[in-house]
Amino acid sequence: MHIPDGFLSTPVWAALDVAAAPTVGLIARRAQRGFDEARAPLLGVMGAFVFAAQMINFPVGPGTSGHLVGGALLAYTLGPAAASIVMTVIQALVFQDGGILALGANVLNMAVLGVLAGYLPYHLWGRTRARRLAIFAGGTLSVLASAVVALSELLASGVRMPGAALGVSLGLFAVSAVAEGAITVAVIGALEAIQPGFVQAPKAERSFALAAAALAAVVLVTGGVLAASAWPDGIEQLGQAKALLSTPLSGYAIPALGSGWLPKAIAGLAGLGLVYGTCVLFARKR
Repeated sequence: MHIPDGFLSTPVWAALDVAAAPTVGLIARRAQRGFDEARAPLLGVMGAFVFAAQMINFPVGPGTSGHLVGGALLAYTLGPAAASIVMTVIQALVFQDGGILALGANVLNMAVLGVLAGYLPYHLWGRTRARRLAIFAGGTLSVLASAVVALSELLASGVRMPGAALGVSLGLFAVSAVAEGAITVAVIGALEAIQPGFVQAPKAERSFALAAAALAAVVLVTGGVLAASAWPDGIEQLGQAKALLSTPLSGYAIPALGSGWLPKAIAGLAGLGLVYGTCVLFARKR
């Protein structure tokens, strides 16, 4: 889902970078307006959990993988404005999940459009008998919306996508979208089984579920990575990524420690701390 560097043309990525900065600034001001600092742990834990889940790729087709994006999940638990900011934090440069120059595109695609698209069904039907269906539809729609916009940006950049390749890409993204919806329903269900009414609960009543989410995040980055698929995602299948700049923990690993499970697990734990800390600082900033 993340667009690496080398795919978007300079006019496209530059325009999206310019658009992303004020957009995120406006959303940040909205998120902080009347923000309750008691929600700081909620932002930090849910941001860390989604970061951890994004590290675990799963097969969606022959030679192709996907992973949880998490925009809809965050929108349901944090609200859309705060979810957009947390999703932006998760695109942290230090892990180079997607291109550095393409950061604006990835933020707009997933942290803005994906979050809003994912929240819409829940906003409309989340308090009705169709609540579970709304959660599933939101997770699915968030990925589909982000994918369609990302493919449009690639086409605008001159990336060659014959009809067959475009159809296959859309099909793979559709599989990822359905998986996103199902995982979102499962995670919300698990959190509410631990803490009934978790999504609507007062902040002080979420401690048990937050502790479970934090533990799950640690398990994902230390043990889940062993089962993660090494196949590239749908966008990476369209061409060769060009890393124009490299960051210290690029690819969720620490090159100085060599390859294998340990560098990835240590990088993942570092990521959890960074995402949690950044989200908490944002929540407490005045």
